[in-house]
Amino acid sequence: MSPPPEPRTDARAVARVLDRLARAEAAPWLHQEVARRMAERLPLIKQPPARWLDWWGFLGGSADAVATVLPDARRQVIEPTAALAERSQAALRPAWWRRWLPAGEVSPVWREHEVPPQSASMLWANMVLHWSPQPEALLARWHAALAADGFLMFSTLGPDTLRELRALYEEFGWPAPHPPFTDMHDIGDQLVHGGFADPVMDQETLTLHWSSPDALLAELRSLGGHLGLQRTPGLRTPRWRERLKSALAERADAQGRIALRFELVYGHAFKAAPKPPPGAPVAIPLDELRASLRSRRAGPGTS
Repeated sequence: MSPPPEPRTDARAVARVLDRLARAEAAPWLHQEVARRMAERLPLIKQPPARWLDWWGFLGGSADAVATVLPDARRQVIEPTAALAERSQAALRPAWWRRWLPAGEVSPVWREHEVPPQSASMLWANMVLHWSPQPEALLARWHAALAADGFLMFSTLGPDTLRELRALYEEFGWPAPHPPFTDMHDIGDQLVHGGFADPVMDQETLTLHWSSPDALLAELRSLGGHLGLQRTPGLRTPRWRERLKSALAERADAQGRIALRFELVYGHAFKAAPKPPPGAPVAIPLDELRASLRSRRAGPGTS
């Protein structure tokens, strides 16, 4: 039995950052923009879902974008921590909402460990996958949460993201400024191995500009910061930060703007209905069998 793949992010760092971002005013701007672009693909789905799972709903910032295209679909929010679940609950209903739920009504916010199998016909995960220490395990959880013939729509960061910042860190001999990002073709392979059918992958590159190193670093922090296992242990010194800011300022263009690119990877796939094992009996309704026999007796060309 092969050993599990090496984690791509530090679970402890992820927990600390999620606690910090739970206190943010809103989802990061980039997440909201990616959600808008991803929602433009929803009309391609032939059968609109009646209910959808919004995985990491607060940080994904997708509620309005999806509601614009699917106004009648019921949204179920999935959050990774208690603090983020509270933020999503507060956005949906007042603090006392839980006491007034009608009998049998499902809470609109679940923690990840509460998600029952086959919960909805669409699972939406905006900018989540690159946070996971074990992406294959997360894909397996998404597969289990989907109903048969349901579909997964997700976005994540690709390996061309922050190429310029990586080059700067390499120049100074520093560890990489972020965990590794997975190529979209490898993600497609992971989807197939995870039981998904007909995966479709796509990508685009956005180049963002900032007017100062401070503005750039603040936005990167709002996106989570460094979650990799190879980051430098302990705190950075003020001297190190000033050296980084100086190096970033030297890379500004003629207008004084500092540019970084982000590779956005989009994917969707279906959860195929389970196939009976070889040799298992196949049940055919009697009415269908009779209709098939009548059709054969009538022969071709007979109405």
